Amino acid sequence: MKSPLSRQAYTLEVKRKTYLHTWAKYRNMKITDCKSKIHISKIHIKDQTATVSLGHSQQITYAYNDQMSASHSFGLGTWHAVTLKKVHDQWIVSKEWYLDPLEENPRLIAEGIPSPPPDRPVLKDGKKYKRKQAVAYANKYAGIAWRTNDKVRYNAKYKNYNNLGGDCTNFASQALGDREEGGGLPMSGPWRYHFPKGGTKTWVQTDAFKNFLIYSGYGKRIATDSFTKLVEKTAAHPYGAIGKLEAGDLIAHVMHNDVDHFSIVTGFDQRGYPLVNSHTADRFQAPFDLGWDNKTSYILIHIQD
Repeated sequence: MKSPLSRQAYTLEVKRKTYLHTWAKYRNMKITDCKSKIHISKIHIKDQTATVSLGHSQQITYAYNDQMSASHSFGLGTWHAVTLKKVHDQWIVSKEWYLDPLEENPRLIAEGIPSPPPDRPVLKDGKKYKRKQAVAYANKYAGIAWRTNDKVRYNAKYKNYNNLGGDCTNFASQALGDREEGGGLPMSGPWRYHFPKGGTKTWVQTDAFKNFLIYSGYGKRIATDSFTKLVEKTAAHPYGAIGKLEAGDLIAHVMHNDVDHFSIVTGFDQRGYPLVNSHTADRFQAPFDLGWDNKTSYILIHIQD
């Protein structure tokens, strides 16, 4: 099929492959494996046209160039709207749309490589914040991002905001505040979820959530800067500011002076690279800067125990 739309899906995959391998090169890594699963949710066929809604779960594995024997796998998940046309008894992609987490320009990848601190605190629940439980919640409800158990997607008792501006902040709030499975931070002031209606502005909106965390005392700002600056060794931060992060902390991704995205730190790779989970698009233990460019700044927020 010669339609420009039929080539768009292929071209997009070529671009994201270029971005991913370029990012790995900047981080002294090599992509060693990639696996995919397709989850079809809806199919509608009329005459010679089929419309399909499907989820794509992707597992990507990397290793450091000087440590190829050790590797880390992370998951990405995206929902796709696909139109197929039947041509000469074959179904051909006519059009495809999805929110791609790796669509940034590979020429704008930030420079720098994190330096792992000598040790990190053991992951455990605190008096106020059940840190270990918050991480377990984020891992369990990471959507369709590839992980060890992909039977559970989102927590059904919460509203899905993916079609209402994005679900990343709603997910971060759940991980911190869910009483049964999450971090158990008490709902306070404007930060609360009204079952079954949905969350308040502070629960679901990025900037409002960031302000609440810092001014309520629930969170403490570690640093705000670009990736390159945050991994830089300084007198105040001999392993870079990211060396102060713990699993269960949050990272706000800032574009054009506005918080654009929230993710929760769920662990670290073999070199201490912070790994995050998030929604919109779904991520499971993915490097925190993957898919963001050198114009992005990050607010590192430590959740008070």
